[in-house]
Amino acid sequence: IVTSEVEKNAYLNLTNGASVVVNPQNGDILAMVGSKDYSDSVSGNFNVATALRQPGSSIKAVTYSLALSQGYTAATIIEDSPVSYSSPGGVPYVPVNYDGTFRGRMSLRIALANSINIPAVKILAKLGVQNMVDLGRKMGITTWENSSDYGLAITLGSGEVKMVDMAQVYSVLANSGRKVDLNPIMKLTD
Repeated sequence: IVTSEVEKNAYLNLTNGASVVVNPQNGDILAMVGSKDYSDSVSGNFNVATALRQPGSSIKAVTYSLALSQGYTAATIIEDSPVSYSSPGGVPYVPVNYDGTFRGRMSLRIALANSINIPAVKILAKLGVQNMVDLGRKMGITTWENSSDYGLAITLGSGEVKMVDMAQVYSVLANSGRKVDLNPIMKLTD
């Protein structure tokens, strides 16, 4: 399946892919494919499942989990409008949506369901990067060591994570907030 999906999306200059399939109730890793062809020394000899990669918008689940834990609801209204934040380098951080448009007032539910960037950044600006990093660690992200290394763009996927850690994060969501550590070994045989 990984090879097939990579080949179907070759027009996007996609050359490799991976998959981690877990049982969220008991943490068993049911399947882990690190690349489309590990024997391919040009584009496959790399374990994407355990490598540091930017997660893109999939990390917004941590931002919105933080928001829900801090009193936001699915119906909370967020403004999708232009915003600018000062940054240490003096160049302002101006987040944009993937399509360059603004949608005005929307519920948290709609912002998450449509992966709209600006509402996620605005929520994180109110709740704090440190709080998101702390929650991400609790949910299973092992690579976010120093929260001062990250800014508001972490909610858009700028903080590198491992795919196995993201499987752990999403397992927490599937278990209604209960973390079950991933278990890579189901049985040893001689």
